[in-house]
Amino acid sequence: MIESWQLLLLTGTAVIAGTVNVIAGGGSLLTIPIMVFLGIPGPVANGTNRIAILAQSITAVIAFFRKGYADFRLSLSLSLCAMPGTVAGALLGTRLEGVWFNRVLALVMVGVILIMQLDQDTDRPGRATGTAAPRNLLAGHLLMVLVGCFGGFIQVGVGFIFIPVLHRVMGMDLVTANMHKVFIIGCYTIVALAIFALKVEILWLTGLCLALGSSAGAWLGTHISVSKGEPVIRWVLNITLCLFIIKLLFF
Repeated sequence: MIESWQLLLLTGTAVIAGTVNVIAGGGSLLTIPIMVFLGIPGPVANGTNRIAILAQSITAVIAFFRKGYADFRLSLSLSLCAMPGTVAGALLGTRLEGVWFNRVLALVMVGVILIMQLDQDTDRPGRATGTAAPRNLLAGHLLMVLVGCFGGFIQVGVGFIFIPVLHRVMGMDLVTANMHKVFIIGCYTIVALAIFALKVEILWLTGLCLALGSSAGAWLGTHISVSKGEPVIRWVLNITLCLFIIKLLFF
């Protein structure tokens, strides 16, 4: 039974995670490890986290729409391509538990840190505001299957996979890429959450607290200038990730 102070801790963490997710990605690097450290089994934490992801995605889509960013036809077609991968990834994610879940989570964190360090000088979501038409539509849609698989499997750090596909391959400006990202994640999270709910226990009260915090963070994230917010986020993520990696691998 999770205690009240733990729910408050998770809600506060979710605010930060929701903000980080909308601005760049990687918010689940905070919420899932904390749930694991509080004694929640890996697959249960992985599934429960999807409630927060769905809530923050809906909030972010609405916020982007109100700011004039929306292309529902393309967002939906990319989402449909991500669905088959999501099903496969989620089924695998429900079976990965115990020490192996911790090891995979730690390896993902190491990968995210390396990506963040190697990509420090590239544009981040929110810095570019061009309106060039997307290119390489076929390649982008095919790659969404792989992105959906990773998102369905663990979700952690999937934002850092979306940006290369949408920005580098499809040539979208970074604000538009971020707009599509939150829509696609929202769509495939419905599928992933349903699969996790069928296969493992979902902590709905914990998920509700995470959802409330994530929604507030998502709203906040759409109103924060990335040029000012990213340096702080990068340092916080790097320090937190290092602590979590040490904990998962050695304790």
